[in-house]
Amino acid sequence: MSRPSLRLPRVLPQHGSSTPGIAPLLPLLPLLLLLPLQAGATCPCQDPALCQPLRNRPNFEVFVFDVGGKTWKSYDWSQITTVALFGKYDSELMCYAHAKGARVVLKGDVSLQDIIDPNFRTSWIAQQVDLAKTQYMDGINIDIEQEVNCSTPEYDALTALVQETADAFHHEIEGSQVTFDVAWSPKCIDRRCYNYTGIADACDFLFVMSYDEQSQVWSECVAAANAPYNQTLTAYDDYIKMGINPKKLVMGLPWYGYDYTCLTLSEDHVCTIAKVPFRGAPCSDAAGHQVPYKIIMKQVNSSISGILWDENQKSPYYNYEDSAGHFHQVWYDNPKSISLKATYTQTQGLRGVGMWNADCLDYSGDATAKQQTEEMWKALKPKL
Repeated sequence: MSRPSLRLPRVLPQHGSSTPGIAPLLPLLPLLLLLPLQAGATCPCQDPALCQPLRNRPNFEVFVFDVGGKTWKSYDWSQITTVALFGKYDSELMCYAHAKGARVVLKGDVSLQDIIDPNFRTSWIAQQVDLAKTQYMDGINIDIEQEVNCSTPEYDALTALVQETADAFHHEIEGSQVTFDVAWSPKCIDRRCYNYTGIADACDFLFVMSYDEQSQVWSECVAAANAPYNQTLTAYDDYIKMGINPKKLVMGLPWYGYDYTCLTLSEDHVCTIAKVPFRGAPCSDAAGHQVPYKIIMKQVNSSISGILWDENQKSPYYNYEDSAGHFHQVWYDNPKSISLKATYTQTQGLRGVGMWNADCLDYSGDATAKQQTEEMWKALKPKL
């Protein structure tokens, strides 16, 4: 989803206020002129220092996507190092994140056909840098999930966009961070045949979206895990074998699952699903729909199966019957499955871990929900 460019209003003294004249300030003008421009009256934070870009580089990245609302106040800020704002800009969140030592970054999305033009790229990048400065942000997360063929102009243009964006941000905002979202595997998933090594070299790191791994189903059309363990880890091996440094890879984990309507449901829990093609594959997870973890946790108690565990995929799932008498199967991730994959990020020396998205949990304060939410956050950094 796209987010409109927002500019913060300048805060000016009101007419009739008791503001002293400028004469007593004249001796201080040379010092005032030395202050950074961003520390001026437009800073929305009580402490103007919080409007300065962050320069620290954490040893382990915990990358969080925020999609809007105010649930961010209940995030586990003891872990977070970056928040990508995919919802409406929130200056209060920016101030709070900076106070906790966490970067706040823009969402960057643009048409691949447009970026073939170098002049368009220059203009687009300048707009993003200006927006980040205006909103006192620390960089950009580029989220372009469009098809690319390696023999097309878009292939080189995309790599150029990432390189030029990184150069501009790093030059204009000290300590800024430029990242790029990639599919769970480098093997042209969903026809996204990108120059993965070139993009990894150009930016600070790749956020690997280790979910939606059933977006292209080439085998039998049955419900399966959103992020199966072995398939997920094999894909990281593939990225690393391409020559990408593990420190350039952040593992993105799903805090949601997929609800599939079963055409048939066997006694051994095999759920056949409708054939919904996607980008060349005969079946896909489009046969189901996404469900956030907070809804799953409320529904599983009334399911006909209770929580089941698939040892091959190392993923939980359950079956339920809807009011019309149709059987459904829901595959998702829980603290057990997430901690298994998060452990890999530490043992293999990856840059860090993250999730889509932080607002999928229940922050209502209900005792049971609170425990479930805390366990999901803790699973991001399991004790080895």
